Amino acid sequence: MAEQRPRIMYFKEYLPTPVCVALSMFFALVFQFNGGVFLPTAVQMSSALGCIQEDVMMAGYASFIGMTLIFPILFRLKFRFTTRRIFLTVCPALIICNLITLHVNSLPIFILVCLVSGFFRMWGTFECFSNMRLSVTPSGNFSVFYPVIYIIVLESIQLSGLVATHISDWANWRYMHWFVIGMLLIVWACVWIFTRPFRARKKMPLYGIDWMGGLLWGIILFAIVFICIYGEFYDWTDSMEIRASIVIAVVALLININRMLTLKRPYIELEVFTYRNFPVILFLFLMLCFFLTTSSVLQNQFMTAILHYDSLNAISLNWCVFVGILAGAAVVFYRQVILRKGFKLLISVGFLFIMIYEYYMYFLIHPNLNIESLYLPNFLKGIGHGILYISLTIYVAKSVPFKHFFQGLCVLSFIRTSIATPLGTAILSRWMRHLQQENIGLLSRRIDGIRDWMPQISIKDLYITVSQQTMLTSLKELFGIVCIFGTLFLICIFTYHVWRKRLPLKYRRWI
Repeated sequence: MAEQRPRIMYFKEYLPTPVCVALSMFFALVFQFNGGVFLPTAVQMSSALGCIQEDVMMAGYASFIGMTLIFPILFRLKFRFTTRRIFLTVCPALIICNLITLHVNSLPIFILVCLVSGFFRMWGTFECFSNMRLSVTPSGNFSVFYPVIYIIVLESIQLSGLVATHISDWANWRYMHWFVIGMLLIVWACVWIFTRPFRARKKMPLYGIDWMGGLLWGIILFAIVFICIYGEFYDWTDSMEIRASIVIAVVALLININRMLTLKRPYIELEVFTYRNFPVILFLFLMLCFFLTTSSVLQNQFMTAILHYDSLNAISLNWCVFVGILAGAAVVFYRQVILRKGFKLLISVGFLFIMIYEYYMYFLIHPNLNIESLYLPNFLKGIGHGILYISLTIYVAKSVPFKHFFQGLCVLSFIRTSIATPLGTAILSRWMRHLQQENIGLLSRRIDGIRDWMPQISIKDLYITVSQQTMLTSLKELFGIVCIFGTLFLICIFTYHVWRKRLPLKYRRWI
């Protein structure tokens, strides 16, 4: 006998459950399209707003920080306000944030608006997902629910990049914000027409929240992101700005640790870090985000500087990643729900797909490569991305009890949306610049001899050829380093449970 799917109670009674689920998914997709900044249009935005590209990137990550910091209080907000009231608040708030972004001239206000936008974006998305959970899986099975969630979340990232790039190419970056405002107005109208005030339990007040702890965690994240984004611009620790940011991050972290040890209910409790496998999951997410930055840094440089593809051709690869993520979600669903197996093989296979992408790119690098050759590696990367992102989140849901689950998701988001990507980008960009400086010195040693041997070639053409070859050599070398590092990491994953069992009991418990 099939399980009866409960209704989503905040919708009016005449709407059937499948329509309610479809509307909830549509609302979540629209909320996910709101980010304050659309990073594919960062170059256009920096030119129009009269700022450097690092400023736009900082505003973009401010949105991610806003999404991260709201996690520990999401359920408090849910039980304080009705779903209808939340949606009727989130939609106009996001519309106002988009309108301010279109007309802002002050960088601090720009960053603050993006932070607020990320806060409301996550609040609206969570409200959609939390209400439709039992309608998707009446048993509340996370292995069924999380593939559905992250299909929407991860695919919205790919779709928003595609839509933003096409709209900015057709007109300019401002039209993307008008498009999002129009979608939010549709959501607002649907909420007004199809929903009703409904409260599942008694109203919960918002007292007893450690707001100061949340502020301190936000300061830590902003300081770390600032170091990663502006490090090269300010010449790293040779500048007062970077040194001050390091001091601020360390001091704020020490204060927060002290608050975790002394307060009864800190913003993030110390017990979160003590659950079995949770630190390992944090490390695996850090490694996943680091390997994924090779596509945003090295692959993008290869496509723009060597292959000279425009933004539309470059962003078209998002469709390959889109399909790959769908395939990865299907693999997790089949492994977890149909076969009812564990996570070890999923994690190993996910990282294996990521490393196949890295090796594929290493052997593909060539100045005359056609774009069709990049379809398969990006599809494989999408599979690995989907498998790891979904399976590791399910792993957290089954490892951390509900009392600390959303605090655990907050700490997890510190890594996967706030710190890991800018940190990986900073490392790879710095390493790439160092390799280019080294290789251009090696490749240009005999340029004078070539000039005497082939006098018909201009010095400008020679310099262009040397620069291109330097870029190719540096890209291949850095992809090779990532492949070696990733291979060692894969060996550790595949042999982890073998050597762990051979350790003495006291060391095994510590690990």
